[in-house]
Amino acid sequence: MRTFPGFLLLIIAVTLAACNRGPDSPRGFSLPEGHYDQGQDNFVSLGCNNCHAAEGVDQINPEEAIVSFELGGVSPRVTTYAELMTSIINPSHRLSYRLPKKKSNVDGESLMENYNDVMTVQQLIDLVAYLQPQYKVIVVNPHRYRSYRHE
Repeated sequence: MRTFPGFLLLIIAVTLAACNRGPDSPRGFSLPEGHYDQGQDNFVSLGCNNCHAAEGVDQINPEEAIVSFELGGVSPRVTTYAELMTSIINPSHRLSYRLPKKKSNVDGESLMENYNDVMTVQQLIDLVAYLQPQYKVIVVNPHRYRSYRHE
């Protein structure tokens, strides 16, 4: 029973360490609000619709595209602003293991073109302002089972 307090202290220490506000913390990072309409224009002008479809913009020749993804839709969890930013800046950061091999390169990285040297910060902000409202959260209600009574 003496190990429980030590284990509890270890859990608390790990939890507090996870809340690190050191030099790598995102605390204090904030970008201005983007513009939805300009983001939609950027989606087309940057050629995002070569591989992606999104609300109000169809994909160009989806049959000929190397990769084809529809952006937006419904999910039981929130797609955050930070996730969308990261997906554009670093598209290989979180590729699904379920992604077919033909949709990634031989190193397992995303086939999405790197736009970091092409896109301005304002274009990125506007693009995310256009994309984020397209992700809708659905509330999943767990099934309510009746009580089991053994007689």
